[in-house]
Amino acid sequence: MIDRARLETIVREAGRIALASWPGNGHSPQVWEKSPGNPVCEADLLVDRYLRRELTQLLPAAGWLSEETTDAPERLAGGLIWLVDPIDGTRDYIHGREGWCVSVALISSGRPLFGLLCAPARGEFWHGEAGQGAWRNGRQLVASTRRQLPGARVPADVLGDEDHDLVLVDKPNSIALRIAMVAAGEADLLATLRWGWEWDIGAAALIAREAGAAVTDAFGEPLNYNKRDPRAFGVLVTAAAIHEAAVARLAGRAAELSVRG
Repeated sequence: MIDRARLETIVREAGRIALASWPGNGHSPQVWEKSPGNPVCEADLLVDRYLRRELTQLLPAAGWLSEETTDAPERLAGGLIWLVDPIDGTRDYIHGREGWCVSVALISSGRPLFGLLCAPARGEFWHGEAGQGAWRNGRQLVASTRRQLPGARVPADVLGDEDHDLVLVDKPNSIALRIAMVAAGEADLLATLRWGWEWDIGAAALIAREAGAAVTDAFGEPLNYNKRDPRAFGVLVTAAAIHEAAVARLAGRAAELSVRG
């Protein structure tokens, strides 16, 4: 159905384009705010335009949904869609930190078929394919196998008193890379309790699932994509054995915050 080698080449090139303007290499891209506290830079738009052109040529039948492109309702008419975040982790990007990546997923009938993350500042390329597994830099991934929630490693800035039994680990700004940490066995649990966008999680969620992690929304329900409203409340990615306990711990908070938000 799709030229996998060409798809990988396109995503790698998108990473190269982003890296060419990265402040970590001494560059100073133009930065502005789309809304208060929501930064964007010229590299976001450069990568977005490149990916839209190349991915549309690769698979003309697929629709398009990207963080940096105005949503078009015609994407709902077909079963295939490209789901793209040209630079996930823009705050790390514009401050010259390494916690960002290019995120691309191909969605079919609401489910990811392919997921790719290119994190060139970290020298990492991740990809997953539905039913076939997931890899980082050619090495197959095996998700965390932790069996108890207490002591679980969480990529976060801070933990509340109710989560004092969890362990903080390094947190990249990119939510996709935080999800991928569970896929790689470098974290045991990633949870968000807020409304978020499909393009933030589509590729990484597939990678984590293919590595053996449990992947749901904050309520423990399956994630769906290419919805009319392309949001979900929270994402929960865990070692499979602790997922039920994580849902139980977070359910009350998720219910309260989803109504409030």
